[in-house]
Amino acid sequence: MITDRPLLRDRDPVAVCRAAVRGGATMLQVRDKEAPPRELLHLVRALVVAVPVPVLVNDRVDVALAAGAAGAHLGQDDVPVGAVRPYVPAGFVLGISVGSAAEADRARSAPADYWSVGPCFATSTKPDAGAPLGPAGCGALARLAPRGVPVIGIGGISATNAHLILRAGAVGVAVIAAVLSAADPETAARALVSPAPAPSPPGSLRDAPGS
Repeated sequence: MITDRPLLRDRDPVAVCRAAVRGGATMLQVRDKEAPPRELLHLVRALVVAVPVPVLVNDRVDVALAAGAAGAHLGQDDVPVGAVRPYVPAGFVLGISVGSAAEADRARSAPADYWSVGPCFATSTKPDAGAPLGPAGCGALARLAPRGVPVIGIGGISATNAHLILRAGAVGVAVIAAVLSAADPETAARALVSPAPAPSPPGSLRDAPGS
């Protein structure tokens, strides 16, 4: 799950993140491009102590290191992953955003631990995200990732469409509104972890009498 200040509204971000983790979120990314560094550091430190899953920081490698976070996520316009890698400790996770074939070409030479591919679907939480790729587009970019580098789908993902991105080649999904817009973040996260089965095609065994 990725944090978002407007969607958090007046709720305690630590409490919301803990609820998401109880629901099954396996990693948190703190994204707040407007927070002063000191405020961001305070939040990340609080989350590192409060949740039993890795905490990453969007863009700010310095804040991630100072807070004892597990890693950082970098965009195509941020400091290159290759330039950062020599200065972070072993095991420090560095992810990179990939949204086009050209960006995939650049990312292939970067020592990133994972690719975040998207936007998979239309999203309102990142106005500059670009046109939706759809499952086929996400799958095409996923196939360009170096062997052993996991791909995470992002952008407009919900409990009703996550399975499409997983089928396309992603090993997981990252969400914002699907959890933060919900009145109960724990239940919303649980719905993503255990989504309802996709409808069976006509004539499948599940449609047979007594199945």
